[in-house]
Amino acid sequence: MRFGINTFLFTSPFTNESTVLFKTFKKWGFDTVEIAIEDPAHIDPAFVKAELDKAGLVCGSACACLGPDRDLRGTPEAQQNAMDYMVKLLDQMVVLDCPSLIGPVYSSVGRAEAVPPAEYKKQWKTVVKHLKALCKYAEKRGRQICMEPLNRFETDFINTVDQALKMIEDVGSPVLKIHYDTFHLNIEEKFQPDAVKRCGKLLGHFHACGCDRGTPGNDHIDWDGIAQALKKVKYDGDVVIESFTQDVKVIAKAAAIWRQMEPSRDEIAVKGVKFLKKKLA
Repeated sequence: MRFGINTFLFTSPFTNESTVLFKTFKKWGFDTVEIAIEDPAHIDPAFVKAELDKAGLVCGSACACLGPDRDLRGTPEAQQNAMDYMVKLLDQMVVLDCPSLIGPVYSSVGRAEAVPPAEYKKQWKTVVKHLKALCKYAEKRGRQICMEPLNRFETDFINTVDQALKMIEDVGSPVLKIHYDTFHLNIEEKFQPDAVKRCGKLLGHFHACGCDRGTPGNDHIDWDGIAQALKKVKYDGDVVIESFTQDVKVIAKAAAIWRQMEPSRDEIAVKGVKFLKKKLA
């Protein structure tokens, strides 16, 4: 099991210059970096890979960033934009030696419309079609795609593990897995340990976040139960802290971070990784 940090806690957008963070991440005890690539043009993946190597880190995951203009159930243009964007990410991941594309790969974040059942089914079929094609490309590139259920305030499409399992079944690709996030599923799943167990061998990526987006362990989440569930399903992938603060303004607004939840973002990272290593490793 490796422990990682999502770059959104410290910067947006991530660029070549952002690699100066790597030395600090390593000093704090992280093994991997989850790079949020808002635009593939923002980075030279070969340069970023070299800087990771220098710091003794790896890119464990690439975080897909889908806004209104990138949406697999949106307008035809938004659907194509999303496909083109994620194909470019998969290409960059090969250079980065990054195994996993993660996030809500199915839709724009923040789109919550409560559409009629018939429209939902139509959107579902559209997403299945696109994910089939995207997964075929990922398989050729030797990558996996980890699909993240989001809470009801950020999507009306896939909120639970069971919905994600249904999408995986319909897509039918061995490279499509579940990306589990303790913040989102603290809202949507009645009992998180049970939800982790339902993922089983399809659990491909794990975000360890406080219930308020703060420091893992400084919250009410059943971390003991989650630790037991991860052991039960024999999860040995990355555990990544994805927390946000008011320091990165554009992300704070997108994630509705309106107040200071912890003394500092450094504390979220440092205390968070120490807690997770003690609890989960």
